[in-house]
Amino acid sequence: MAYGLLLPPVSKSLIWRATVTPLASIIGSGFLVLGPILSREYGQYAPLVMLALCAVAYGFGSAIRFNISHFESLPEGQANGIRTLEAISSWALALAYIVSVTYYLNLLGSFAVSLTNANERVFARLVTTAVLIFIGVFGLRHGLKRLEDLEETAVTIKLAIIAGLLIGMVVYLGHLLNTSGTVHNPAQPFGSASLFLVFGLVICVQGFETSRYLGKQYDAPTRIRTMKLAQWIATGIYLVYAALMAFSFDASTMGTSETAIIDVTHVVAPVLPAMLVAAALAAQFSAAVADTAGCGGLISELSRNRVPQSIGYIVVTIGGVLLTWTADVFEIIAYASRAFAIYYSMQSIVAARLAASHQSAWAFLYGILAILGIVIAIFGIPAG
Repeated sequence: MAYGLLLPPVSKSLIWRATVTPLASIIGSGFLVLGPILSREYGQYAPLVMLALCAVAYGFGSAIRFNISHFESLPEGQANGIRTLEAISSWALALAYIVSVTYYLNLLGSFAVSLTNANERVFARLVTTAVLIFIGVFGLRHGLKRLEDLEETAVTIKLAIIAGLLIGMVVYLGHLLNTSGTVHNPAQPFGSASLFLVFGLVICVQGFETSRYLGKQYDAPTRIRTMKLAQWIATGIYLVYAALMAFSFDASTMGTSETAIIDVTHVVAPVLPAMLVAAALAAQFSAAVADTAGCGGLISELSRNRVPQSIGYIVVTIGGVLLTWTADVFEIIAYASRAFAIYYSMQSIVAARLAASHQSAWAFLYGILAILGIVIAIFGIPAG
């Protein structure tokens, strides 16, 4: 699969290159973390919860796609109220990027030490801090273009390893069907906490919004089309993964750490834990670089170029280090979900205003999504 994705007809395809950036961010957002959490909390209903998460993400994606189509074409000087809302949402996104980079690199730190004798939180935080400082200093001195160029290769490696994981899990499920049968994982008693936990996992399907800010590389129709494609690919992968996890592994034996997937999959194939660590490192590093670059660019743009992008990288580094040493990974996941929910809510308000001005029926849906984003931001809770 990796070889096929690296072939020139694919790797040089405009559509594939425009799809890679949002897809890298979505899959990097929490693929390896989500499976054990959903199986542990929701049991056999994990695939349905995963479907609901993806549906909500697709709804927010629809609002952003509407804005790509209608906001970007507004003549200068018109709809100043909507422009103000757009600026506020961009500042919200800059803040969300700081939290998301911290989240990505905390996962990187956890997976980096997961197969070593130094598998303790303090060592994971030290790894995270070192990588944060490296990205910040490298960006300050050289810019992040050279690191961003690694993104397509990292995505290809990651997708190949994920494909290997899913194939291995399918084979393992087939073995169970021929022997003891599938695993029955009962759901935890459903209550408000179960719903609020889902709210806290929105970050795990985040990333599609990056298409909104690729206007210098791709036109609006291409970005709209490839954002949809990235979300459909990610949804398919996530649903298959959630179903295989829910019916193949006993959730009661899963650990509660963010690296629980490592312990779960060693029964599928001895080589899988090492492969998953490699996938996690590639995924989290590439996603962190992309969001650091995005945050630096946003801060520079919003300050009307008074603040250079490189200073934005340092802001991300400082904020990331502070969060790393004051919160655990699951708290950071919830913080990131809330931050992005605020951004999605603001984008939905912009879309609702634009849709209303065009007398479009979509205005009602985007209004509902705006309210949902606020609810998620208020009530989302950590999984741990």
